[in-house]
Amino acid sequence: MSFASLGLHQDIIQQVTELGYTTPTPIQLAAIPAVLAKKDLMAGAQTGTGKTAAFALPLLHQILRAKDSNNAEGIQVLVLTPTRELAQQVHASFIKYSAKLPIQSVVAYGGASINVQLDALRQGCDVLVATPGRLLELIMKNLIDLSKLQALVLDEADRMLDMGFIIDIQRILKKLPESRQTLFFSATFNDEIFALSKTLLKDPQLIEVNSRNTTATQVEQTIYAVDQDRKSALLSFLIGSKNWQQVLIFTRTKQGADELAKEMEKDGIATQSIHGDKSQGARDRVLADFKAGKVRALVATDVAARGIDIEQLQYVVNHELPYNAEDYIHRIGRTGRAGSTGLAISLVSEKERYLLTDIEKLVGEQFVPQWLPGFEPDLNKVNNAQKKREPSKKELRAKALGIHPSKDKKPNKKRRSK
Repeated sequence: MSFASLGLHQDIIQQVTELGYTTPTPIQLAAIPAVLAKKDLMAGAQTGTGKTAAFALPLLHQILRAKDSNNAEGIQVLVLTPTRELAQQVHASFIKYSAKLPIQSVVAYGGASINVQLDALRQGCDVLVATPGRLLELIMKNLIDLSKLQALVLDEADRMLDMGFIIDIQRILKKLPESRQTLFFSATFNDEIFALSKTLLKDPQLIEVNSRNTTATQVEQTIYAVDQDRKSALLSFLIGSKNWQQVLIFTRTKQGADELAKEMEKDGIATQSIHGDKSQGARDRVLADFKAGKVRALVATDVAARGIDIEQLQYVVNHELPYNAEDYIHRIGRTGRAGSTGLAISLVSEKERYLLTDIEKLVGEQFVPQWLPGFEPDLNKVNNAQKKREPSKKELRAKALGIHPSKDKKPNKKRRSK
């Protein structure tokens, strides 16, 4: 089946043909007709399968039709993303798909000049791609008019909840027309997403082109059991001995990302880190250097890595497993995109085995950890780790956020009798 058979505007078909798009992906085949029919939608598909085009192309079609009938005033489409990098990626896709069309797209996110973004909005905007924080700033200062909005897209909806954007989203929704089309797109769906959908979507159509929360089939997944204090050495050995030239590495914390990058630099591997504490300019430069091959390894946190889309990225490494099993799917989905193959390596210490179990339960697979000669786990350390109580997810997340209940809560003091 071709894009032409989906009923898209002829100008859009011509544009995607020039871009080399021939056959729609499964998510595009399923979602485009539903979006064209103006249905509310919950669409889940593995990363790298063309989710952005699945909503961008039919929404551009709707804008073109409205313009043909002189019925397209103001911002027609709003796309919310959890991170700046993803906002840039989605905006770039809209620009690419509408390059020869009379459609204006603008991107707005924090960490960058609001004046530049306002100038772009004043020149005309049909599609606005934004992060919740910057959009709320524009709304509260009465710098933007969303009264003519026709469609709202929540891209990476699950991450919106993980990052605590639900209150911001609810405040934004109060400023939007009730008679609109609402679309949820994500690689993973959980109970919280379904609960949110009941309050935001009207009789939504559910589309899942793969079994829920599955990993990309074209990504080979390998688990190495290794002591925590030998992970960095093993990582540098893998990159050096196998001559990997472009590797995306995940850590759980910003400090961990910086420290790992410094260790790898000492091993002679050109490495940079990217996370939320870095300025937007610094993040853009690091990402550009990584894409250009000037940086061999990029160490990232989950928040910063959402939206990193690099063609032909072959290697992803989990230096630490994520606390949220769903993030594992998003992480390894950075490779094996657009039908290409990829390799996802996870370095797992004994203390992280329970996190691996959570991932296995989520994706419905069982992994067999390997031992790499010269980096075998110390059995004494393994036995000691097994004897210690594993902290709960709640405790680990609290620690990651810098929350220490024992310090915050004052101990109950017994009242002395007089």
